[in-house]
Order: sequence, then structure tokens, then C-alpha cells
Amino acid sequence: MRGGAMLSRKFLRRSAIAAACCVGVVAPSTATLWQLDRAYPPPLPEKLAVSTEVQDRDGQLLRAFATPDGYWRLETRLDQVDKQFVDMLVAYEDKRFWDHDGVDVLALCRAAGQFVSKGHIVSGGSTLSMQLARLIEPRDSRSLGSKIKQMLRAIQIERRLSKREILERYLTLAPYGGNLEGVRAASLAYFGKEPKRLTVSEVALLVALPQLPEKRRPDRNLDVAHAARDRVLTRMVSAGLLGDREAARAALDDVSGLRRKLPALAAHAAYAMLPKAIPGKPLQLTIRRSVQQGLEQVAKL
Repeated sequence: MRGGAMLSRKFLRRSAIAAACCVGVVAPSTATLWQLDRAYPPPLPEKLAVSTEVQDRDGQLLRAFATPDGYWRLETRLDQVDKQFVDMLVAYEDKRFWDHDGVDVLALCRAAGQFVSKGHIVSGGSTLSMQLARLIEPRDSRSLGSKIKQMLRAIQIERRLSKREILERYLTLAPYGGNLEGVRAASLAYFGKEPKRLTVSEVALLVALPQLPEKRRPDRNLDVAHAARDRVLTRMVSAGLLGDREAARAALDDVSGLRRKLPALAAHAAYAMLPKAIPGKPLQLTIRRSVQQGLEQVAKL
């Protein structure tokens, strides 16, 4: 009897926590949410603190400078990213992203039900908007209160930014291991190229990394990164975004454990222009990247 009573108390406690998660955002009245929104706006600067970029005459990256806090964080627009990456990211992280208002109630209640039945967190139910809230306002605590605040912040963000803007900010800030933030910095460091044209294998790896960026970073934990990529491929088959054969071919691709340096061309011209840099705006030179790269290769001979 005593064991049964303990199990019953555990079940009731989990159920109470799950119920609190499900009603935490729904329960407050519209008027209350509006008042809270006005009183406590989210920290959404018009411009993110990003790396200063130096580009050639055609807009290609010549070099970047780390942010003052030491991160490679390149501002990212949707038109700079492979569409398949965006599609797979949304399917993997937040399949109702285009339809909800910051909180996916169905996913949240599913996660709460899994918590009640399993006794531990199986899935968090976090939307991309909630993840952006966590990125712009990090919290050490993983308590229920912190989760509810994250949900409220996500709703606030959705009131202020378009879906496209939310995605672009997420793609700029998402952690990719070490001092790499954002999909552009990650693609340049891990693949040596911008994320405009990626293989299916590369897309899957970039989708997988932000959940556990340090544990999965390929330059430190290659086997873990490989397994995480394969799980994304499997999920994309289930989601209907990949066929069995396409996913199987992608799974055969090697995952490189190399982390490359970001482009570092035209040093003299770049440093000469740096004092004129405007935060969030690239510096543009009149030279062509291909010509500059050729000249610097010859100079090394």
C-alpha cells in the first residue's frame, strides 16, 4: 500500500506540473496579458549585436570580425539560406510554426502528457519563438516558472515580429558549439561555405546541432554529431520531406570533424575600413573575392 501511495503522489505531482504548463499561457485574461505586455516588453533591439563583415563588390564575404564578446555571429537573412534547411528546421523543431502565435498548445500538452506518463521530460514542446525568447533573454533556471515566462515572451515576440523576422533572428543567434552562433558562421566553419546551397547531409547536421551544441559539435564529438544527423534524416522521412533513398544516400556522407577558420582575406583594406564600421552594416570594398584570393595565394608561394 505504501508503495502504491507513493506512486500515486508522484503521478499527482507530475499531473499538477503538466496542468500548470498547459494553462500557464491560456489562463490569463486578454486584458492581463495586454497589461503585462506593455509593462514588461521583451528585449528586442532593432539591430542584433553581430560580427562586422567585410564584403567584396558583389557582396561576397571577404572577412569577418568577432563580436566584442568573442563570438562569430553573422547576421542572416532567409534569402542567404538553403530553402531545404528552413523547411527541415521547421519540420524538426516546430511543425506548426507558421500557424501558432508563439506557443504550440498541442505540442505543449503532448509534452506534458509524456511527462506525466514517463516521469521525465521526453520533449519540451518549445516553439522556435520560445527558443528565440531563450536566446535573447537567457535564463539559468529550467523551472516551471522560467518555462512559463518563456512562453509569455514568445507571445510578445510574435506580436512584434513577423514569422520571417523571427526565423532570421533565430538563424542569426542559434548556438552551434564553441563561439559559433548562427547558421552562417556554422556553415562556414564546418563546411567552408555559405549555407545557400547545402547537401541533404549538411542540412540535417545544421538542424541537429543547436539542441545540444557542445555535446554534438563535430570537431569535438564526431560520433555524437553523426548520430544526431542520422536522427534528423529519419525524422524527415517520417515528415515526408525526404524519401527513403534520399535519406539513405545522405546517411552515407561523412561528417567532417574539421572546424575551419572563417574567411580572412584583404587584411590591410579590411582593417583600414574597420573604424568606419556601422553596427549591423557590412563594409564593402571594390575588389572581387576571386581576384583577391588568387593574389594572396600567389603571395604565399
